[in-house]
Amino acid sequence: MSTDKPLPFIYQFAAGAVAGVSEILVMYPLDVVKTRIQIQSNVAVEGVDRYDSMVDCFRKIIKNEGFSRLYRGITAPILMEAPKRATKFAANDEWGKVYRNLFGQAKMNQSLSVLTGATAGATEAFVVVPFELVKIRLQDRAQAAKYNGMIDCVQKIVRQEGILTLYQGLESTMWRHILWNAGYFGCIFQVRALLPANPTGDKTTQIRNDLISGSIGGTFGTVLNTPMDVVKSRIQNSPKVAGGVLKYGWAWPALGTVFREEGAGALYKGFLPKVLRLGPGGGILLVVFTGVMDFFRQMRGEA
Repeated sequence: MSTDKPLPFIYQFAAGAVAGVSEILVMYPLDVVKTRIQIQSNVAVEGVDRYDSMVDCFRKIIKNEGFSRLYRGITAPILMEAPKRATKFAANDEWGKVYRNLFGQAKMNQSLSVLTGATAGATEAFVVVPFELVKIRLQDRAQAAKYNGMIDCVQKIVRQEGILTLYQGLESTMWRHILWNAGYFGCIFQVRALLPANPTGDKTTQIRNDLISGSIGGTFGTVLNTPMDVVKSRIQNSPKVAGGVLKYGWAWPALGTVFREEGAGALYKGFLPKVLRLGPGGGILLVVFTGVMDFFRQMRGEA
């Protein structure tokens, strides 16, 4: 991520954790709205709200369920965000070292940034899948009524559907993270190269550059991975029933099902709240991560 000398893994992990929690505290309501829009099909269900837009979804959740519902299920993401974001940045730096050595490159380039980001995304997916599944079950109004909180949700999923259900949607989650991280880190590398240099290390310039490159990277990553995010939400929100066949199972067939039944536009359901979260959110992530890493360097006398 940085042109500075990489810090040991524990510092990268801690900085990623702080960055992730900071981002989710600011942006979580947009994630709830995104999930609600993604999991609704084109067929109206009696007694279940239909959302025509992001604003309509916000309005109906607040009116019919209360403002606090916009933070329903936040415990799982908070617990997830620390290892998730920490893994993202730490894995990106560690895989960067591996690929630089493998291909004999002294510095990162555009191709290595994309490859490194994609591999870091696949690594990150293994950490986040159980948390994502619990979060989505709690965010869905119809499903949430079954559970009294995060712990109760985990217990009931394991008891009623089996422990492996916690990794339901692993494949689609891997594709989602591979695409987002490849776009995010690859775009950051390119945008940083185009922005004015900051040879003096001016903090204001650094924050501006990180905010711009991180926001553009987050937006580009969202454009790439939203279809996989839609099918991931559908897969993880499908309870297993003994003897039953899940409508949404594997990622690519699920993409085909959504496209065939609901049209191409359905693959970008929830795009607006998602991009509003992960565009600026990507900027917040990069600014906080870079700031915390700089703090650690000063603490170690390496600044």
